[in-house]
Amino acid sequence: MRPPTHILVVNGIKVRQPVFVLSAPHSGADLLARALKRSPGFHVTMGRPSVAHVVYAFARRPSIAGRGMGATRVLRDALAEAWQIVPGACLDCPAVCREAGSVTGEGPCAAPGAVARFGDASPDLLYSASVLLQAFPDARFVQLIRDGRDVAADMLADPAALSWFKPVMLSDETEFPNPFLGVNSGEHRDRWKAMPTAGKCALRWRSAVRLSATLRQELPREQLLTLRYEDLVSSPAETVEGLSAFLETRVSKVALYGGSAPKVGAWRTRLRGQDAELVEKVAREELSRLGYQ
Repeated sequence: MRPPTHILVVNGIKVRQPVFVLSAPHSGADLLARALKRSPGFHVTMGRPSVAHVVYAFARRPSIAGRGMGATRVLRDALAEAWQIVPGACLDCPAVCREAGSVTGEGPCAAPGAVARFGDASPDLLYSASVLLQAFPDARFVQLIRDGRDVAADMLADPAALSWFKPVMLSDETEFPNPFLGVNSGEHRDRWKAMPTAGKCALRWRSAVRLSATLRQELPREQLLTLRYEDLVSSPAETVEGLSAFLETRVSKVALYGGSAPKVGAWRTRLRGQDAELVEKVAREELSRLGYQ
């Protein structure tokens, strides 16, 4: 049973139907967040420290997210802090969020009187989806799916993503199953540590899209929209039209044009042969199910 609706008030504005963007790493959440952030009435944050700290705590130790209203309050409070519209608020934002909001100084990136809708697209927010739903029962979720081979290619070139694959990440205190790393059992700890990095990238993607599939089964259509990165890049106008209808508000498509979005299918030239073979071996079932042949 869901907890009773809690109306959060930020900057004197009631938070209703907040929008959360979910995806595996390097699947286009930042592109979609930019479009939302530059749309009239939206205040969308991406990776604010107060939120990131909680998100990664939940991701690395799934049992924390299952601690009822305590976990719910922690995440809700973190988002309330992140959504504050005050002078200097943007100084704590990562570069990708500041760029998306066209912030060159201290900010804020939004004017309180113009905000009607809040949202967040922090990396790895997917692993907090169940807690977000408890915190905001009327939330709207938008999840992005991208070819796992392209995801792996981008992760292999991203030092921040690779930092999660150090052997110390699977310590004696690690909880299993561990969706964040894609490891199902403590018995697989040594195999994971010995696996090439490309395989670990594939495990993370595989686990993320499995969580996305679970959300599609659990959430009603009016609360969850699933988009493909490939459609976002190739047909931004059509994608934004569907997103606008889902959110019942106008979303700007201008931010999706002229950007430097990674090309679809770039894995063919970016992944070494043996890495491509390993990714396809590890994620074969999900790649096939999602139509990535």
